[in-house]
Amino acid sequence: MKNVIRLFVILVLISACKGIDKPDKPDNLLSKQEMVNVLIDLSLISSAKGVNKKTLENSLVSPKAFIYKKHHIDSLQFALSNQYYAYNSEVYSEILNQVSDSLNILKEIYQKLENEELMKKVEEDSIKGKKLGDSLKLAKHKNKKKKPAKIL
Repeated sequence: MKNVIRLFVILVLISACKGIDKPDKPDNLLSKQEMVNVLIDLSLISSAKGVNKKTLENSLVSPKAFIYKKHHIDSLQFALSNQYYAYNSEVYSEILNQVSDSLNILKEIYQKLENEELMKKVEEDSIKGKKLGDSLKLAKHKNKKKKPAKIL
């Protein structure tokens, strides 16, 4: 009896997997590089939402709509292209690796710029005769978050 149940389960699984067809290639398929660029922008906007949500909410433009307009695409074109590439895991993995590499490069660039600005501030302070640590204290002070007011 156990063998019959196992055979039945295996047949059901095989028949369930058989119904998954490869998605048709969309007529307006985004190229791999276009897909990478859109995903980079979507990642940046997603990160910006976490950092400064109120500013994005107050803007009149939807972040996703802005990205679609920037790349001259619509949400359906992106969704169909994403579905097409996601079906082929090797190609999608390449796309996501390029996105990750690009975001890491951007992060390094902005960290380098931030360090250069901080060093420039330290140099300006030392020229003006201020103590060397003042700029570092100022930078740390700017990064501190204000404590919420106590509710009575």
